[in-house]
Amino acid sequence: MSVTIDSDAVLWSAPESERASRPLLVLLHGVGSHEGDLFSMASYLPLEPVIASLRAPLPYGPGHGWFPMPEQAPDAARWQSAAASTQAILDWLDGTQSTTVGLLGFSQGAAMSLELLRSRPERFAFAVALSGFAIAEERDGDQRLAEVKPPVFWGRGTADPIFTEDRLEFTKSWLPEHSTLTQKVYPGMGHGVSQEELGDIVAFLRDQY
Repeated sequence: MSVTIDSDAVLWSAPESERASRPLLVLLHGVGSHEGDLFSMASYLPLEPVIASLRAPLPYGPGHGWFPMPEQAPDAARWQSAAASTQAILDWLDGTQSTTVGLLGFSQGAAMSLELLRSRPERFAFAVALSGFAIAEERDGDQRLAEVKPPVFWGRGTADPIFTEDRLEFTKSWLPEHSTLTQKVYPGMGHGVSQEELGDIVAFLRDQY
């Protein structure tokens, strides 16, 4: 399957005339949401990067998604769809002026941020993966990613229902092997972003810039 990123739907923190020579931070929303969701965090984030918030290519409920949910398709089809969305983001990035690129994703968007690292390990400076997981499939770039080990912030709550035991255990073992990991676990937090976590995200990003 082939999908594309809608360039007209991208939300930017700066006009085109102010983007050259600045690092790019790409925001990837969760399933059923939209490009305006994570963009609301922009005012809290460091000023160095230009921020671009993308809209996922697949319609889902009132919003969009990066790949189907479990009730919509078997895993093989879901991960094939994730690969198509990954390629769509890469194609979109190739059309930008970006040099240094960081990623920040929530839920499905967090899974996509890790898929992007796995697809081109040296293309991305870091990833922030919030309330998301690593897809339990082998990827061509995994070996190289384990050598590069880019910085990754992985934040999750102990009351987050998306973390089944197998998904959690795979991600917990996979991330330290393939990244320079900053892991934060927030007691009692569900599927969301708390003020405490936002502070930790900002601190991580400041270290990157």
